[in-house]
Amino acid sequence: MTAISVLDLVPVRSDQTTADAVAATLALARVADEVGAVRYWVAEHHNMPAVAATNAPLLMALVAAATTRVRVGSGGVMLPNHSPLVVAEQVALLEAAYPGRVDVGIGRAPGSDPVTSHLLRRGSTGDGVDTFDDDVAALAGLVRPEGVTVRVGSTSYPLRATPRAVSAPQLWLLGSSSYSAQLAGRLGLPYVFAHHFAGSGTDEAVALYRRTFVPSDAMPEPRTIAVANVAVAPTTQEAHRLALPQVRTMWRLRSGMTLEPQELVEDAEAAPLPARADDALAALTASWVIGDPTSAAAQVRALATRLGTDEIMIQPVAGATRGTPAGTSPAREQTLRLLTAALA
Repeated sequence: MTAISVLDLVPVRSDQTTADAVAATLALARVADEVGAVRYWVAEHHNMPAVAATNAPLLMALVAAATTRVRVGSGGVMLPNHSPLVVAEQVALLEAAYPGRVDVGIGRAPGSDPVTSHLLRRGSTGDGVDTFDDDVAALAGLVRPEGVTVRVGSTSYPLRATPRAVSAPQLWLLGSSSYSAQLAGRLGLPYVFAHHFAGSGTDEAVALYRRTFVPSDAMPEPRTIAVANVAVAPTTQEAHRLALPQVRTMWRLRSGMTLEPQELVEDAEAAPLPARADDALAALTASWVIGDPTSAAAQVRALATRLGTDEIMIQPVAGATRGTPAGTSPAREQTLRLLTAALA
């Protein structure tokens, strides 16, 4: 059976407050726990009207407290925005509270606009990318129970993210390029490809990762996950209808338009995009999994087989219809339930 995990950006609909969006996320996380998902990851994006996932470690704590079994993680923490020590302290504390359930997915993108990124980095003139390799290696050392030793002049200075740790969170490297694939391989880290965003280049990046992988005691063999946008409904027609708000959001993002809270399905249907968007939308959704349970399961299995991975991480992108209780996302829950049942 193809294992399923979940990526959640904590979308905010036009009928929701931030509190509603978080409540819907926790309800979806409980469904993931119930149906046997391997992991539930939350993202890091800033200053976006349609996304409430601004602080991954804080959301991870909320999800872990609301569930009992599923691994919780970040998809990802955008490391250029943060000190590796701060991230290590956050996730080490989570690992202490929820041992064996914490993943740390690390990304290189800013996750925001240039002004917000500048403020996140406290006015630093650099973008953090030039030190990314070293920062990932530092984080990997800091989350180990034994920590690291820092040289300060002629003195050795022990540094630990938390005292008396007995286990460590698992680090994953995220990316959508050959750069991230090679870095994950060289560092011997498991690798997650952002297939849901890139849409192309997945096969090449995964193959490059496997070719460059350097085994370690913690990771003797390469390990990969691909992320896919997924909408599943009883019929394929209904699945396409439910995916429409997310499709339109992505089209606005790619077109450089102002982002707004995610539309309800009826509002998206009532305001068709210009005809010139048809080709762009077809290309945009070509890598998405949209369909009834049987066809969606077949698409997920085919993707896993093609990439040689036994785990696919889905971003449930089914939108909400008018009258949906604000603190819920039943179509996203339906996507997860129908897909896991069809894969079983």
